[in-house]
Amino acid sequence: MVLIPVLCPHCQSDQVIKGGKTPAGQQRYKCQNPDCPHYSFQLELTYKGRSPEVKAQIIDMALNGSGIRDTARVLKISPHDRTGGAGSA
Repeated sequence: MVLIPVLCPHCQSDQVIKGGKTPAGQQRYKCQNPDCPHYSFQLELTYKGRSPEVKAQIIDMALNGSGIRDTARVLKISPHDRTGGAGSA
């Protein structure tokens, strides 16, 4: 059995435990650092449109006047996620 060290991407703490699986089968982790701003996270997102970097690009493109289809085509994401993903950032 190999142990892989997992660090919280938000606070860089090593106080991380497994937290179940997503409906897509991806491993979910929970940070037990009380000062961490986030509680649950995944190391690899199933859909890249949910990543913070892509959300920032979506917001930038929307502020510059790009439409939903244009943004989805450039970032190679679903056009249905643009409005739902950007609003929950």
